[in-house]
Amino acid sequence: MTIIPAIDLKGGRCVRLRQGRADDVTVYGDDPAAQARIWADEGGRELHVVDLDGAFDGEMRHAEAIKAIIGAFPGPVEVGGGIRSIDALRSVLECGAARAIIGSAALEDPEFLSAAVEEFGDRVAVGIDARDGFVQTKGWVHTTDVKATDLAAAVAKIGVKTIIYTDTATDGMLAGPNLTQMAAICDAAPQCDVTASGGVSSPYDIENLKALGRPNLRAAIVGKALYDGRTTLKELGRAAL
Repeated sequence: MTIIPAIDLKGGRCVRLRQGRADDVTVYGDDPAAQARIWADEGGRELHVVDLDGAFDGEMRHAEAIKAIIGAFPGPVEVGGGIRSIDALRSVLECGAARAIIGSAALEDPEFLSAAVEEFGDRVAVGIDARDGFVQTKGWVHTTDVKATDLAAAVAKIGVKTIIYTDTATDGMLAGPNLTQMAAICDAAPQCDVTASGGVSSPYDIENLKALGRPNLRAAIVGKALYDGRTTLKELGRAAL
């Protein structure tokens, strides 16, 4: 399992939100590229970047910061937040991102997702955010009546190869991931690589994810626990092995 540190961008700064709420934000730094270098120095092999302002507004807001992050980090960088058109997706990939993450549009505009997969193949990932098993969109503001497992199966059928699943109730809470839902997402899309996000705060959480025994559970994203010094990439990496 790969451990992926996260950088969330809001107002040009590195932040973390509690349960995705824009009014519950903690700022961790004013230089996202410097943070990317820190994660690389600490052993990060991949990086997860989200333009939170883009997610809320529906249009990317941090293009220059994202370019700087990609330039500062030696490994693959995946980028999401506000990617709702082919032009926006192409722009992210041309900046050097390894993968562009389609979020709300995966549910709201399946034709766009199909076109994106047809043109860019496995460089397109889908981010599925859910609370109590139901998909949330527009930066987690709107909860739909669509089950996350149904959306996972649908995007897999379109040809998506990577799903990033965020349980929004656990995100930023440092209380462990939603293991039951994580297993269900893996089972709904067995042909996809799945990344777990939300609640991972210790090596114990990584061990629990591994114990699910899902071979397509490829990675786990970690944010607040690293920023707060509750654990390290080295500790999590040992558990992942």
